Amino acid sequence: MKTQLEPYRIHVPDDVLTDLKERLKRTRWAQDLNNEDQYYGLSTAFLKEYGDHWLNNYDWRAAEEQLNAVNQYKVEIDGQPIHFIYEKGKGPNPTPIILSHGWPWSYWMWSKLIGPLTDPAAHGGDPANSFDVIIPSLPGFGFSTPVTNGELNFWKIADLWHKLMTEVLGYKKFAAAGSDYGMLVTAQLGHKYAADLIGIHLGHEMPLTIFQSERPWDLTEGNLVPAGLPDDVRKEILHFQQTFASHVAVHMLDAQTLTHALNDSPIGMLAWILQRWKKWSDKNAPFTDSYTKDDVITFAMIYWVNQAIGSSIRNYANASRYPWKPSHDRMPTVEAPAGFSLLTGEVYPPFATVENRVGMLTGGPLANQFNIVYAKAFAKGGHFGPWENPDAFIEGIRETFKLLK
Repeated sequence: MKTQLEPYRIHVPDDVLTDLKERLKRTRWAQDLNNEDQYYGLSTAFLKEYGDHWLNNYDWRAAEEQLNAVNQYKVEIDGQPIHFIYEKGKGPNPTPIILSHGWPWSYWMWSKLIGPLTDPAAHGGDPANSFDVIIPSLPGFGFSTPVTNGELNFWKIADLWHKLMTEVLGYKKFAAAGSDYGMLVTAQLGHKYAADLIGIHLGHEMPLTIFQSERPWDLTEGNLVPAGLPDDVRKEILHFQQTFASHVAVHMLDAQTLTHALNDSPIGMLAWILQRWKKWSDKNAPFTDSYTKDDVITFAMIYWVNQAIGSSIRNYANASRYPWKPSHDRMPTVEAPAGFSLLTGEVYPPFATVENRVGMLTGGPLANQFNIVYAKAFAKGGHFGPWENPDAFIEGIRETFKLLK
């Protein structure tokens, strides 16, 4: 294991950028009849706006400067390169916390939390609630590439994170937070390594057994919406299924087949992930409220320049192919104390409101998986919570670990 901390700066070679520009210039735009409402998926007209911006207006070198404004490192753990931001807290006793992203996120979607967590006094908070902030790129995502183990999934990543925090960075106990696929990584840390965890903070709830049925590609498990439901109820359930079903099915059943296309075409890759950012963002607000064109292209570049799209989507199939196995049979399954920041601009769960969302967690089927010590719902923000409503996550992390410190 290479544990020597050496500062890392992002600098994409000129030839990679030249190749990208040529590919963008040669894009063969698809005919797209009768798709003004995007019934058939992301429209050519919408996508072309972003493609034109990428080719003609976007400045990657300026984005690099922004990405390099924080302290970054790259180490090797069990043969896997791991890239991470590491910013020390400014306070009397900072709490170390590792923040895990999901798909198709990048590590940078946590970046709005760095200042308020590391230096709360400068952001209206109490310096006693400062954190050492560690934000890694998940293996196979972004700059934690190339992947050296084709079997990686969320519970194996948790083992890497434990080594990063305890063996590389030397913390005896630490905190962890995560959303989406990073929620699974974080929950596994709270399950297997609870003795070394101060606690965890999550933006979603999912079972650690996710993707392990006989139909892991099917969110419905083969069940139709029950007949006789009111139209508005039926519509809400179908909207949830239609929002998430396609990527799960393809990632599970044809991850590498899709990779051949997305790894070769920057516009093809952008279409696949932009559709998720657009459909999964706050359902109550315009997409452009939270995402500028530069934001979108920077997130896409983090995938493109690292050829990370295929290795990132492989994590879905690997969660099924290499099933999670419990490390103990105690209850709750995730013993580490858990806080939740729950955003109701999210499509999941159906029918969620600020008033009922916490009850859906504490009275729902996953309540006994967690040792819940804090939960609060917020109106603003969708699936990519730390980017769309960073204040909710700052508040949730501060309040959770204030209770636990």
